[in-house]
Amino acid sequence: NPYAGLVSHLRASWLSGKTRPMEYRVAQLEALGRFLDEKKQEILEATELDMGKPSFEAFFSEILLCKNELNVTLNNLCHWMKDEHVDKNLVMQLDSAFIRKDPYGVVLIIAPWNYPIHLFLVPLIGAIAAGNCAIVKPSEISKNTERLVAETLSCYLDNDCFAVVTGGVPETTRLLENKFDYIFFTGTPPVGRIVMTAAAKHLTPVTLELGGKNPCYVSDTCDVTNVARRVVWGRFFNAGQTCIAPDYLLCTVEMQDKLMPALREAITEFFGPNPRESPDFGRIVSDKQFRRIRALLGSGRVAIGGQTDEAERYIAPTVLADVLPSDPAMQEEIFGPILPIVVIANMDEAIDFINARPRPLAIYAFSCDSKVVNQVLERTSSGGFCGNDTLMHVTLTSLPFGGIGNSGLGKYHGKFTFDTFSHHRGCLHRNMGLETLNTPRYPPYTQQKLGLLTTTFEVKRRGTCTLL
Repeated sequence: NPYAGLVSHLRASWLSGKTRPMEYRVAQLEALGRFLDEKKQEILEATELDMGKPSFEAFFSEILLCKNELNVTLNNLCHWMKDEHVDKNLVMQLDSAFIRKDPYGVVLIIAPWNYPIHLFLVPLIGAIAAGNCAIVKPSEISKNTERLVAETLSCYLDNDCFAVVTGGVPETTRLLENKFDYIFFTGTPPVGRIVMTAAAKHLTPVTLELGGKNPCYVSDTCDVTNVARRVVWGRFFNAGQTCIAPDYLLCTVEMQDKLMPALREAITEFFGPNPRESPDFGRIVSDKQFRRIRALLGSGRVAIGGQTDEAERYIAPTVLADVLPSDPAMQEEIFGPILPIVVIANMDEAIDFINARPRPLAIYAFSCDSKVVNQVLERTSSGGFCGNDTLMHVTLTSLPFGGIGNSGLGKYHGKFTFDTFSHHRGCLHRNMGLETLNTPRYPPYTQQKLGLLTTTFEVKRRGTCTLL
């Protein structure tokens, strides 16, 4: 295997204990901060070349949010690394019972192309903070960013403990043949199954950050202008190539009629009368993705946009009206600048529609009535939830980010990333003396010993708890 030597080298470094001291972890994390600072312009240029990503969007998503993750980790690492002491029973009051946060070892991070810096760097921050060695596999589809990461990251990190592997499907397949101690994958559900199958051969734990069709319910009681602006921003950010973008709208036919002019106005306000000329609207990452997304334009009727240019890989911000659940746009994650509207009769029908499909990465609900938003939250299941906005929940490092069911497995961001890459090791350190305290558990067994054991070990239920 072409990567066996690299994995062995990193494992030897990990076994040496090099990555465990807090000072080492901090030094490597600070080096990632210098990477973001010193390569800022090159990151902006590479993402612009790969998918026409506006510099504003690239700075916000690829640099600012990563710096936030980094600084939250550096600010709290000393506290996160400490042993967590836990409650004890009567027998063990003089002993030490605690949770040790151990690194897993050598971890693999496989990143996608749509946010090619953010989606490798945020997991890497947690992997380093937890004391692991890591191999990073950036996406070959965003080739300019891949080249930048491959050529420059090694100048900042310890090459005995961290490495970048490039290539496509064949290289990733060979890489996955090796035994890792943890695998973190961001991508599509079909590839997630392949990764999980490879991990199962070595009983390797995984985090799978996948996608799905994120529904957005708009009730009849809402501020239509604000809904339109927030939905347009969330759907067309990064030209729609965002795993948590609202994938389709659910609303009544009356709300569809009200929304359409508001959506058109918001698109014009954000991107001008011809979005193709806007410096703030991106392009599709590849010809293959362009053709796949363009084929979805035949669903329902094009109410706004619909223009395409294959040479530029340009697809206009598009809204499809009167889309049927059986239409192609409702059969797969769109991952592009197309927003279908599916008409439903009421909130109950919208909730039934959502629950009849695989659980998504995010659910959005808009209403001036907080009871409506809470009803959607309580009666559905998804990786994350955001009421009266889109995408913004992902900007909080205090919230876990991850999927459920078809949309993924595991969570990260902030302390959740540190915890993901840490083995929480249950530890008990007992006193060598005081042997008389142990005699009730030793044979020969008697009823008296059982009574003593029950008294000292039994956990009794407290009074009932009321959820406020």
